[in-house]
Amino acid sequence: MNQYFPNIPKIQYEGPKSKNQLAFKHYNPEEVVAGKTMKEHMRFGAAYWHVMRNELGDPFGAGTALMPWDDNSQSLQNALDRIPVFFEFLDKIGIDYYCFHDRDISPEGATLAETHANLIAITNELEKYQKQTGKKLLWGTACLFAHPRYAQGGGTSPNADVFAYSASQIKHALDATHQLGGEGYTFWGGREGYATLLNTDMKRELDHLAQLLQGAVDYAKKIGYQGQFYIEPKPREPSTHQYDSDAAACLNFLREYNLLDHFKLNLETNHATLAGHTMEHEMEVAINAGALGSIDANRGDELLGWDTDQFPTDIYGTTNVMLRLLASGGFTTGGLNFDAKRRRESHQPDDLFYSHIGGMDAFARGLKIAAAMIEDGRIDEFKKARYASYDSGIGAQIEAGTADFDMLDEYAQKIDPPQLDSGRQEMLENIVNEYI
Repeated sequence: MNQYFPNIPKIQYEGPKSKNQLAFKHYNPEEVVAGKTMKEHMRFGAAYWHVMRNELGDPFGAGTALMPWDDNSQSLQNALDRIPVFFEFLDKIGIDYYCFHDRDISPEGATLAETHANLIAITNELEKYQKQTGKKLLWGTACLFAHPRYAQGGGTSPNADVFAYSASQIKHALDATHQLGGEGYTFWGGREGYATLLNTDMKRELDHLAQLLQGAVDYAKKIGYQGQFYIEPKPREPSTHQYDSDAAACLNFLREYNLLDHFKLNLETNHATLAGHTMEHEMEVAINAGALGSIDANRGDELLGWDTDQFPTDIYGTTNVMLRLLASGGFTTGGLNFDAKRRRESHQPDDLFYSHIGGMDAFARGLKIAAAMIEDGRIDEFKKARYASYDSGIGAQIEAGTADFDMLDEYAQKIDPPQLDSGRQEMLENIVNEYI
């Protein structure tokens, strides 16, 4: 595999002192950290839509990406021609998993039947390359947001025919994911929301969305697909309000419609930023509900109010992700999928490698720092001591649910007014800085 990126060798680990920009400084896939190899901890995935399809355009200008293997047509042959390019990229960067939307890998046809036939042809070709290379599908999904028919939503569209198209597209995307051994299937409601309540029956739309998800659960059982279903929160863009706005909103929706047993969350750092949360907040919410599934590894720009999908090079960010991931026991499903794109100025094919190397190294550093902080134990010990009053006495009774208001009133009148200990935020931040 040296046809499409002839100037790029297989990326190797050379250590922190290396000045080679086509080498890993921190990501050593077989290095054991906290009981597992880095490769096992991270389960890196590459996003087909960014690596192979992102032209690096923006609302103010055309795409800049140089993709000499692509003839810019929407033909099936062009879609087939992209596949060996992608697998050469995976081989050279050393990433074992990938993710796709159905329309990333396969073009629309003149009819829905032709569209489905195109997807079957592409799925067969992907299966062939997976068998040749050992690469795996982390998760698949259906693109229910790009085509004009989905301008008012897919599952939440006011048009029942669009709902039917959505179900058909999900059905065939599930078939493809199942055939390729996909370990998960993601629902991202890019258009599942509203611009104004003046024309929106929100209760009806949410009911319809739940029916679509339940239909997918039922179909997966029918075909024997046992992969994990994910919902990916996103707060805004393009809708004024999106129903999958953050982790808590998604979990409440799933609970309301009795779907929580079938879904976990695929969290994205940039989406957390847009929701006004930190990624560690979103992870805590998901972990506490037993619903952390997979992670889209990227970052946003707090100066820009849109989804910039930048590569995750902030060490504080990757450390915070790995702290929560390690503390929760690591991935039981999913992985770190680079839903990240090069900047518009980084338009040459080689930039695909520089960007992924940076993200992989940043997470490797975050893993090592997080493991050292957990082993050190000072932050965990402080947190445990801060809540020690709930470990015995009246605190233990509160947590056990045996302290009613009469008991608490009697207790409160017998004690001196409570005096709070310091939260020591700055001290704890200093401990973090010792390791970064």
